[in-house]
Formats: sequence, C-alpha cells, structure tokens
Amino acid sequence: MPRRRLRVTAAAEAPLRAALRELRARLDIPQTFPLSAQAEADSAARWPHPPAETAATDATDLPMFTVDPPGSMDLDQAMFLARRPGGGYRVHYAIADVASFVTPGGALNAEAHRRVTTLYFPDERIPLHPPVLGEGAASLLPDEDRPAVLWRLDLDADGALRSTDVRRALVRSRVRMDYEGVQRAIDTGTAEEPLSLLREIGRLREDLEVARGGISLNVPEQEIIERPDGYALAYRAPRPADGWNAQLSLLTGMAAADLMLASGTGVLRTLPTAPDGAVARLRRTARALGIDWPAHTSYAALVRTLDPTRAAHAAFLQDCTSLLRGAGYTVFDGDPPAPEHARHAAVAAPYAHVTAPLRRLADRYGAELCLAASAGEEPPDWVRTALPALPAEMAEGGRRAHQVERECVDLVEAALMQNRLGEVFDGYVVDVQEERPDRGTVHLYDPAVVGRIDGGERVPALPLGESLRVRLTEADPGHAPVRFTPA
Repeated sequence: MPRRRLRVTAAAEAPLRAALRELRARLDIPQTFPLSAQAEADSAARWPHPPAETAATDATDLPMFTVDPPGSMDLDQAMFLARRPGGGYRVHYAIADVASFVTPGGALNAEAHRRVTTLYFPDERIPLHPPVLGEGAASLLPDEDRPAVLWRLDLDADGALRSTDVRRALVRSRVRMDYEGVQRAIDTGTAEEPLSLLREIGRLREDLEVARGGISLNVPEQEIIERPDGYALAYRAPRPADGWNAQLSLLTGMAAADLMLASGTGVLRTLPTAPDGAVARLRRTARALGIDWPAHTSYAALVRTLDPTRAAHAAFLQDCTSLLRGAGYTVFDGDPPAPEHARHAAVAAPYAHVTAPLRRLADRYGAELCLAASAGEEPPDWVRTALPALPAEMAEGGRRAHQVERECVDLVEAALMQNRLGEVFDGYVVDVQEERPDRGTVHLYDPAVVGRIDGGERVPALPLGESLRVRLTEADPGHAPVRFTPA
C-alpha cells in the first residue's frame, strides 16, 4: 500500500494537544522522574560503574554504526559487520550497557520497574530512563566512547550461527544512519562494507527463517508523523533494510536464549503455537478474500507469498496478527533447568529480549544473564531476585504501551477528521466480527485512517477484503474515535 499523508490543521492541533494531555492524566503517565531517581541518573552519567569487577574490553577500534529512525537519540544498538578469513561472517553487535548506570535497589531502578517501557505519544515520549542517560551517557551516540554489552556472533557461509561470545566492552560508534539512507545506499550500490554486508547477512538470515518455519509479517503500519506544521498519518510498508536490521536483532535474541537455556537460568520471550481453531478461522478468512491456500501449504509459507500493496492481501495480513497474541515472558531458574514451552512460535526458535535495554526493562536483566552464562559464572543475586516478578511487570507494561499507541492513533484520526463528518471515502474492509458480520474494521485508502464500521440493517454482512465506500459518522478527539457506515 502506498504511503499516504494528511496534515493536522492548526484548528485541529490545539484540541489534539489538549486531548493528549488528558489521555496522559487519565492513564496516570508520569511526566517527571522522582528527584531521587534523577539525582542517581545525573551522578551515574558522570561516573558509570559496571556491576562486574572484570575490566571491559576496549573495542573502540571497531568502526561501528547505528541504524535508527531519523532524529532518534536513544540508540540501543550499534554494529560492525565483517567477513571471516576462512569464510562466513562475523557480527559485532553492541548493546547499551544500562546496568553500568542503574544501581540495583536504588531509586532509579525502582522507577524503571514502575515504568517498564518507554511510551510514545505524538507530541512527546515518556522514557524508561531519564534523558541524561537514555539520550545521553548510556546511548550509543556517534563519536562517543560508551560502555556496552558486546556480542560477537560468528556465522558460516550460509548465515547460520556457529559461535557466540558476549562481554562488557567500551565501544565507539562512527556514524548514525536511518533506514531510508541505508536502503538508498544499498540500492544505488554506493554502500561499502561493512554496510553492504547488512543486506548479504540479512538475506541469509531470512532464508534460514524460512527454513525453520519462522514468520515475519509484512503488514503495512499506520504511523503518526510529526511535521513542522503539525501531525500526519501514513501507511508505511517496511523497507527491506528494516527486515535485514531486524534479522540481526533476532539473531542476537536467539543466541541469548541459547545461552540462557544452556546455563539453566533465563527470561525468554515466548509465544505458544496458535491453536487449530485460530488457523481454521484464518483459512475461512482466506476463502472470503479469494486467497488460494492449498491444503498442503503451511501458514508461514502462505504469508511469504502475499503482497501487502493488494487490498485483499493487506486485509489478510492484518488478520494474521491475531496469531501473535499471547506472547509473554517465561522465567526459569534451577530445576527443571528449562521451561516446557521455550519457543517463540513466530520466530520458530527459543528467543529472548536483550537488544533494547534503553526502552525495555527486561533486556537489562537478559543481558546480565548472558554475560554470566558466557563467562561460566552464576548470575548476580540482584538479577535472580528480580526474575520472578518480571513476567507480570512486562505484561502490565506491554498492555499500557499498546493502549497508549492505539488511543493516540484514535486521537490523531479524530482530530484530523472532526471537520469532515458526513463525507464519503473509499476504503476496504479488513475485519468482520464472526458473531456480528455487520460490524468490522475499514481501512481508508486516503487519508490513512482505520476505523470501526457498522453496516446495520442496510449491510447485514460486510464484504471482507473488498472495496467499500463509507461515510464518516463520528470523530471527536478524546471522546469518540472515528466510525463509519456504508455510504
């Protein structure tokens, strides 16, 4: 689906900002850090203290680079990619060492456990850590020496992982890039190694994902874009470079899970296999959308044949996200040495979150477990003590983040559309409720708005995956999200 933009007018921006302030108040979102936590962060920014006694490796000679959205300051990952002399590849993947700045049992640590994740609003972000750390001393900003958890992942010529080493290190990123710039450099042939290896390694890892039955849904995303004169909504189809970069994060997460499982202590990101009933429902949806799904073709294989620029395919991909519900965190420590269900169904392998500690609480603990496992040591007591509560904390933080994301989009949509009540738009139906086929969800082609639709008596069964002209009936920022009826 093409990327589409719509600006928020000056008249719409004022009520939007007011509604966003009301939303943060209603959800009890913290606006500032407690003085004690801020004081600890200010002190740690001047004098970080790694929790381990061993000296960090000096890896500042590696010319690392980062790939993030434009303007990002909370840079969790930096990388350096190289060919191995005997064949294959070496991936150096540096992750911000948050544990060097956050003291166990301190006020800053307590506040991180209260926040759990960074929250993103259209007008501001509510960070997990104070900006002096998350956007400063702990962030892997270019031309700055930074403490990091440095992964060295050796791959064979097919991209398969052959050996893993992880240790504390001092690193120095040389350049900050964004996805669009990376994609352009690779497409035009101007990217030199190590950047050009991102595509080479990323494609090999994608092939391995296919072989093990993993799934990466290429679903067009609805984005809120800040512009000089306000906000816009857009549909964004992920670029190939997004996927290649994600494969390195997945590679590191899978290596982390392997280390944890071998050591007997860990916190995994798990997703159960979808029940047969859910897959059967998807098969019914495919039939309704006119998508050919042969009986011998797996769900994962079918997904890779779909084109998200086609309305029916985009609708099906959107419905596929229902199979990803139920993801959570699974902790294990001791006897038995590993959980019964250790796999992440979409990754099709054991997997752990370790690559985003500036924005996600669990990753700091995962990194410490991997450092201990790689060194053949017992995990620190402060890590073990925190593990039992982590799954519930992360579940609550994830619920809050999803609520913020959806309600923010609802607010922006309503602000954009509030002066267009009664207008007719072209869209396509992406979801129909099984128990109420006259109710569902519609994506507009332009502007990039997604809303509920009620067919009522006029349309008792909405046409799933088909184009439909719809009339806007509701749009009130902070009070009523956009809603449509068939025109």
